[in-house]
This record gives sequence, structure tokens and C-alpha cells, in this order.
Amino acid sequence: MPRPRTKSTYRQFTEAARNLRHKPTKAEEILWEFLRNRKLGNFKFRRQYPLEPHIVDFYCPERKLQIELDRSVHMDPNRARLDIERTRRLEEKGIKVLRFQNEDVEQSLEDVAKGYWRR
Repeated sequence: MPRPRTKSTYRQFTEAARNLRHKPTKAEEILWEFLRNRKLGNFKFRRQYPLEPHIVDFYCPERKLQIELDRSVHMDPNRARLDIERTRRLEEKGIKVLRFQNEDVEQSLEDVAKGYWRR
């Protein structure tokens, strides 16, 4: 159950998202360059966007689409279970979640983009 939102927790949450924007991974930089300024289908994406109780990597509000980039740590079975639960909660809110591996974005953004359009 989500915690009640207070001004203090909201500020902390948005500050955490802001800090993440200043420390992107290489894959996040590559994908952001591809998504920003409505370059993909003329859709507006936001980076490190707060969707309580989560901060999602990339989010398109008009399509209710979230793109998550996963590092190797997400291969751990415990972490994978948490990711599945997080995806389920977001999908309950009507948000479609796409997941890609950082390595895939770094090595072949074109293949990742093709994967996006097939979904």
C-alpha cells in the first residue's frame, strides 16, 4: 500500500528523481538521445520520472508507456521477482512496461527500437 503523500516525502521523491537524471548510465544517455524532443513517433518522453512509489527510467504520459533499462543486477532471481512485482503494479495502473537490457541499447539501439515497434 502506498504511503500517504506529504510535502516532505514528495520533495524527497522528486529530489531523488532529479539526482538520477544527473547520473545516467551510458545506455540511458543513448536511449534518451533517441527519445528526447519527440524523436520517436512524435511522443513526449520524460526521463527518471516519479510514478509513486517508483521512479521509472523513461515515461510517455500520452501513451502510458514506461521503458525500463536493466543492468546485469536485474538478472539476480531476487531482483527479478521485485521487477515482476513492480511491473504488475504499474500495469494495474494501465501503464505498459517495456524492459530492455543496457547492453542491448549500447550495442544495437536499432534492434531495441525495432523491438519497441513490434510490441
